[in-house]
Amino acid sequence: MNDTPDTTTDDDATTTDDTTTDDDDPDGEAYADLGATTEAAMDIAETSMDRVHEIVPQETLADRLRAKSVHATGDPEFQHLVRFTGGDESEPVRAGARAVLNERPIVTDITMVKSGITGRGHDCAVRKAIGNGAELAAETGMTRTAAAVLELDREGAYDGAIAVIGNAPTAALALADCIEDGTWPAVVVATPVGFVKAADSRERIRKVCAEHGVPAVTNVGRRGGSGLAAGLTNELVHVASDARDGAVEL
Repeated sequence: MNDTPDTTTDDDATTTDDTTTDDDDPDGEAYADLGATTEAAMDIAETSMDRVHEIVPQETLADRLRAKSVHATGDPEFQHLVRFTGGDESEPVRAGARAVLNERPIVTDITMVKSGITGRGHDCAVRKAIGNGAELAAETGMTRTAAAVLELDREGAYDGAIAVIGNAPTAALALADCIEDGTWPAVVVATPVGFVKAADSRERIRKVCAEHGVPAVTNVGRRGGSGLAAGLTNELVHVASDARDGAVEL
């Protein structure tokens, strides 16, 4: 999927509910990866991650996101493509987990990323940018995702938020412009996918975030996508859950 022509991303323009919150668990099951709650599902999830951990070291918080990238893509080599912007590699993970604990909003670029973010383990509102900024897109000719990001930024939606771009390179470029103009997300997760502007947009995110002190998780190359962005964001939720339980320090 790519940012142009955008026809595969805005798949629920008639939907008016742009936010989701933590789903109640009627069975009282513990939080588990990928939303698994049954014994069989949890066994599959745990076995899968055990195999990933045989491939990816688990020495730092950054390694947890590397492992999640391998889990999300099914590619052991993807661990070498993840990039972290901050004072040290684990800073974006700590920043994202703290934002989850502080119940900061999660703002995605498109519906697919929003749908992939777990409803368990957090009380963050989750909303998508796409569907906003239609008038701006029509007036300027910019992509709908870029216009949507700019429209939400005018509302202050990205300040202190977990900003997640999983599909649209122009959304990442627009977010970089917003950060350059003073917007300050708690953390950026940017993995837009494609052959046009995708790698360049992530490089710009890394550059701008480094210059303005905004922690970021990105990747290099053409690959990426909504599933990866959602998986990395879910791992921030997992880290926050572990911190809440005293299993890790942030």
